[in-house]
Amino acid sequence: MLVSVFRGLVSASPSPLRRASLRQAASVVATLWVVAAAWPAHAQQRSAPLPAGVQRIADVPYGPDPAQRMDVYVPAGTTAGVSAPRAPVIFMVHGGGWRIGDKAMGRVVQEKVNRWVPKGFILISINYRMLPDAPVAQQERDVQAALMAAQQRVSTWGGDPNRFILMGHSAGAHLVALLNARAPQALREGAWPWLGAVSLDSAVMNVPAAMRARHLRLYDDAFGSDPAHWAALSPYHQWTVGAPPLQMVCSTRRADQPCTQADAMARHVRNQGGRAEVLPQDLAHGEINAQLGLESDYTQAVEVFMGSLDAEVARRLQ
Repeated sequence: MLVSVFRGLVSASPSPLRRASLRQAASVVATLWVVAAAWPAHAQQRSAPLPAGVQRIADVPYGPDPAQRMDVYVPAGTTAGVSAPRAPVIFMVHGGGWRIGDKAMGRVVQEKVNRWVPKGFILISINYRMLPDAPVAQQERDVQAALMAAQQRVSTWGGDPNRFILMGHSAGAHLVALLNARAPQALREGAWPWLGAVSLDSAVMNVPAAMRARHLRLYDDAFGSDPAHWAALSPYHQWTVGAPPLQMVCSTRRADQPCTQADAMARHVRNQGGRAEVLPQDLAHGEINAQLGLESDYTQAVEVFMGSLDAEVARRLQ
């Protein structure tokens, strides 16, 4: 599809204005190719099949825009009764270079739903407004709005608003880490406290450092050229005392070395009395997302972190 779009653009006569438009289009197309290349074709399906015993409540709105929707995966037959402990919630934010992606893609939810919903968790996967319509700062606001809406409604699905674990991959990992870093502000704005966050392979924990080094052009689209703006969107610079614990999974295969950023972020958080840990994995960027939930040492290490956050979470993971 991207090839056909670009060919259609270059077929017209190259006036100066047209050449400028083509340069901009080429940049966008190249960016989308970089992002899409991380996702095998079979993983880009719009919707993951549901395992037996799982119900999906699709496209729950949390705002007026069509992109402000979330899917809720619950154990079939879940009720809002109070006789049993309410379900912990995994709150998932997809990636895609802050520009593409979808909450229902197989690699975003399939193995996570397969593993954790039958264990008595609820998984909520969200969409949010993206580039070019919504800058990254607005994307983080959408993630916070979705979280607050989910916390307010989750008891009707049998969930516990006090037992949320945030999770995101790639651009979603950055957004989750940024929101987690500014948790005290989110609480002042009406969010309920959450247990912690799992960031799946972000290379922009420190946005200014990433922007001053050689980087993908998609980062220019996301963060612009203003160093003050970089710091405002940087989990490293926005981390606040009182932020919940953070686990950063990072690929050891990536040329841009996300584990270096994760290590620096962990040291920064610990030096200020917070809790952060790094989980390096010999997996590709997309595999870190797709394979979480499969039976593996990797999944078990993430579950050890999750279980350390709350006794009821640990009990359900046994």
